Amino acid sequence: MKLHLKIWRQENKNADGKLVDYTLENLNPHMSFLEMLDTLNEKLILANDTPVEFDHDCREGICGQCGMMINGIAHGPLKNTTTCQLHLRSFKDGEVVFIEPFRSEAFPVKKDLKVDRSAFDRIISSGGFVSINTGQAPDALTIPVTHQVTEAAFDAAACIGCGACVATCKNGSAALFTSAKINHMVLLPQGKEERLTRVIAMVNQMDEELFGHCSNTEACEVECPQGISVLNIARMNYEYNRAHLLKK
Repeated sequence: MKLHLKIWRQENKNADGKLVDYTLENLNPHMSFLEMLDTLNEKLILANDTPVEFDHDCREGICGQCGMMINGIAHGPLKNTTTCQLHLRSFKDGEVVFIEPFRSEAFPVKKDLKVDRSAFDRIISSGGFVSINTGQAPDALTIPVTHQVTEAAFDAAACIGCGACVATCKNGSAALFTSAKINHMVLLPQGKEERLTRVIAMVNQMDEELFGHCSNTEACEVECPQGISVLNIARMNYEYNRAHLLKK
């Protein structure tokens, strides 16, 4: 299999970047997309050239580190799939593939395909935690939670923080990520103690990080590897308005 790659190369966030052409031959269609980039980097290193920088860690669709735009789509052409789970069989032999970093003012490029997503960390640090005493785990039946609530909380908690929602949103909004981190705690009894302060702090921090506003195009849900529902954004808006009304 042969692919013609056009990869964004940028030395640092202050440097000008550009698309650089590479061609790889004799690729196995069963290779993952990241294995293909590994093959390219091995070729570049042997030629005493600078390898392409890109984020990755678990390569199992869990950590959310491997985000990049592939042919203008976050994580590539497959729905609800991270880049590391994408395989070359999703492309045609001889196809031209454009590979770029996530584009957002809140995600400055560090180098090549690597972006700084520490804005997500600051949103979580502002209120994405539960301040309770820890110790021996309580009995499972001590705090009864319905199956429906448990499932809704788990679905929200499934967010891996990859940033695809931001990259695919025309406004660069982080509403889906922030709402998921808020709602999985709001729904459970342990998270209700800080219900009012948490949502205000996290939404305010999201705005300070220069993310755009949600305009309900729902593109974020389409590109989310975990299929996080935009209903979480509606619930976040409710919690935010409720918190302001109750604090008066």
